[in-house]
Amino acid sequence: MKSAVIKTGGKQYLVREGDTLRVEKLAGVKVGDKVNFDQVLMTLEDDKINLGKPLVEKAVVSAVVQEQDRAKKITIVKFKPKTRERNKRGHRQPYTAVTIEKINLTA
Repeated sequence: MKSAVIKTGGKQYLVREGDTLRVEKLAGVKVGDKVNFDQVLMTLEDDKINLGKPLVEKAVVSAVVQEQDRAKKITIVKFKPKTRERNKRGHRQPYTAVTIEKINLTA
């Protein structure tokens, strides 16, 4: 089984064919679009490891966009005692859910 380590949105993900994962929001894509991740740091096929320096040459991971959404809200509360200072904020991080279709080692 093929697997790879890709880099997108400043993070690294270990992916296999058929995996669904949430990555940082990809701008300009819609549900159903195909996306290629060309920043492949490492590939693994059977027991053969191919490490990039820093990227693996000609390796591409193909994926399909499943959804564009925002994650659940997280609440940030800051409190300073004795000063009546309270600050409450919320944040919803946007993400793109993709399903890995194919790991191509020789593009």
